Amino acid sequence: MVRVVGENVTVGIYGIKEAIEMAKGQELDLVEISPSATPPVCKIIDYKKFLYEQKKKKKEIKAKSAKVVIKEIRLGPNIDDHDFNFKLKHATKFLQEGAKVKVDVFFRGRSIIYKDKGEIVLLRFAQELEEYGKVERMPKLEGKRMIMIITPKVSK
Repeated sequence: MVRVVGENVTVGIYGIKEAIEMAKGQELDLVEISPSATPPVCKIIDYKKFLYEQKKKKKEIKAKSAKVVIKEIRLGPNIDDHDFNFKLKHATKFLQEGAKVKVDVFFRGRSIIYKDKGEIVLLRFAQELEEYGKVERMPKLEGKRMIMIITPKVSK
């Protein structure tokens, strides 16, 4: 026994064979919509058209969803002011384009002992970019690099 729904159909509970005959009579398909319900719910529809419309909806949703772009900028713990400003201009441009910026300070060799210098550089970088973006993730040491993520501010 199944509950049959659909257009041009008297909604009700029918035997499976009877429901299949009803679908064949309209030259449509009997599709199980809700198998967990008691009794299971079946709908009389054109299955190919149903699949096509589902595919079309998924494509539409995918097109509307925003793609998150992450741009990466690498700094050193002992970065010079000119280099810092150069990287800052790039980060500003990336944030204005709507991309997230992943800023990392890479520690080579023994420079890992200057973790505090790396954190100061990252915090200064975040402070300079304050009007364009906000810090999503504060500086965190992962292996030989300290990483911070900045997201663009939503313009209204």
